[in-house]
Amino acid sequence: MKPFLICLLVFMGMVETYGSPTSPLSLPRFVSLRAKTVNLHVGPGNNYPTEWTFVRPGLPVEIIAEFDTWRQIRDWQGTQGWVHKSLLCGKRTAVIQQKQRKFYKDMDENSRVLAHLEPGVLGKLLECRNDWCRLDVQGHKGWVKRRCIWGVYPHEDKFK
Repeated sequence: MKPFLICLLVFMGMVETYGSPTSPLSLPRFVSLRAKTVNLHVGPGNNYPTEWTFVRPGLPVEIIAEFDTWRQIRDWQGTQGWVHKSLLCGKRTAVIQQKQRKFYKDMDENSRVLAHLEPGVLGKLLECRNDWCRLDVQGHKGWVKRRCIWGVYPHEDKFK
């Protein structure tokens, strides 16, 4: 019985070590892609095969796990994989999802519509208030409904 107990304790220690976060930041969290080309690996390391390559700097991604200097991320379409942390940055962006959305001058559906944003359009997150988020899309600032974008959690309101 003693060897079994020792093996169990060693196994539990391995699980605890592998599952422990490697940064003081909470999980999950949103960041964006820093590099022009980001290889998405099937595991945490360059020795794992590349399953996908992102070619869109600024794309928001959600970090869902960490291992050493590697981050497991998910994009707005559900694609998941591992990237080195140096390919990510804390700049907060959002992407328009599902269908064309109205980009308003003010936080009011009766305000002037500045543009109609297609799915996949990126914007820099400036702030959110209640159901609305303010974006900078190619130098134009306006508001969209929070539910129309991906890259922000319901409780967030200020961004760097």
